[in-house]
Amino acid sequence: MPPHTPELLLPAGSLDKMRAAYDFGADAVYAGQPRYSLRARNNEFRLEQIGIGIAEAHARGKKFFVTSNLLPHNDKVRTYLRDIEPVIAMQPDALIMADPGLIMMVRERWPQVPIHLSVQANTTNTAAVKFWQRMGVARIILSRELSLDEVERIRQDCPDMEIEVFVHGALCIAYSGRCLLSGYFNRRDPNQGTCTNACRWSYATHSAGVDGNTGEAAAIGASGASGEGSGDGGGSSAGHGCGSDHSAHGAATAQPIAWLDAAPPASARASALDDGPGSYIMNSKDLRAVEHVARLTAIGVDSLKVEGRTKSLYYVARTAQVYRRAIDDAVAGRPFDPSLLHDLEGLSNRGYTAGLLEQRPAHDYQNYDSGHSANQRSQFVGEVRSVQDGWAEIETKNHFAVGDLIEVIHPSGNTTLRLAAMRGAEGQPLAVAQGHPVRVWIALPERYAGALLARVFEPAQ
Repeated sequence: MPPHTPELLLPAGSLDKMRAAYDFGADAVYAGQPRYSLRARNNEFRLEQIGIGIAEAHARGKKFFVTSNLLPHNDKVRTYLRDIEPVIAMQPDALIMADPGLIMMVRERWPQVPIHLSVQANTTNTAAVKFWQRMGVARIILSRELSLDEVERIRQDCPDMEIEVFVHGALCIAYSGRCLLSGYFNRRDPNQGTCTNACRWSYATHSAGVDGNTGEAAAIGASGASGEGSGDGGGSSAGHGCGSDHSAHGAATAQPIAWLDAAPPASARASALDDGPGSYIMNSKDLRAVEHVARLTAIGVDSLKVEGRTKSLYYVARTAQVYRRAIDDAVAGRPFDPSLLHDLEGLSNRGYTAGLLEQRPAHDYQNYDSGHSANQRSQFVGEVRSVQDGWAEIETKNHFAVGDLIEVIHPSGNTTLRLAAMRGAEGQPLAVAQGHPVRVWIALPERYAGALLARVFEPAQ
């Protein structure tokens, strides 16, 4: 009997990212209509793009899943069957859904359509898996709040149900997708696909005066951290919360009331306990479980999933390449390659954690220092648009220069070279390529057409 090989499932926020995912090793992608998925922003997929994506996937022998995991109010329930019907006519390989009512409606109308239960449904136990199996669901995307041992127990208890596990990407501070901060501060509801990532903001304490019942209070000011957390909502609200007789840093308090001031341009307030010095108190590190792929493969998990439909083309290509290698090594019985950890440091991240897959001290899950994503090893600097006569046309994404160490990332394999020469549009020599959207030319063999370029950070001399 051949060894079990899990599916590698990558995000697709655009057709280009979908193609990169397949080129670099993905077996399947997931994309969604903005109105009914949790990525209403930065999502290229409309009906036409979904049709193109499904057709291209099937032509390549790959799978294409349509995400439809909104938790809808009645106005969207009313239009749902009308809007999903043309999508189903395109024959996606499955719908990823969370709401029981919408699942019921689809099962009644199109019983032949496979349904994968979204992580948004937060399935954490065997009984819930069996319940959804009775409802006709084909696959369960397990909650991120499970340990490896719990995943294994569910696999043993439910051997005939497909299960899927997240192995890489952003983590929520609450049960997946259930955070209310964005809706409270900016009137942009995460459950409706418009999260502003308020958990990434910086919160700093300020004096707030005296409350008649609790004594002196403090205020916490919040500022957006990384662009992806900036909101466009407005309005303000205030509330009083419960106090405590101590802070997280051990300083005695008199049950103070504190205020959370939302990031510009909104100016909303919410009550919270003063926590001494300000910090990114809700900012989770990013999930990275590449070192656990062998265990998940041995458990018999059917699909390993990467989060990030709003991430870059470089992110999709790099994660697909790394996790493809990890899966192939696990199936072949080869030991884990530590260089895969090194490769993932080239992606912007908030620090990495294996999340709740392994038991660790609580502070290991959080990044209290910064809400910004940072590159530890390399930076995405360009895409190879064409190669002719030994010169590659590069669409730049970030600054790089002659003399830099450049990693060429390609489905056929990666290589690293020292950039010796560069030309401008008129053939003139260039020393520096500015950031997007400049076009430059560098010497590169034709076999690297379609490659991505990353500038490798070198230690200071």
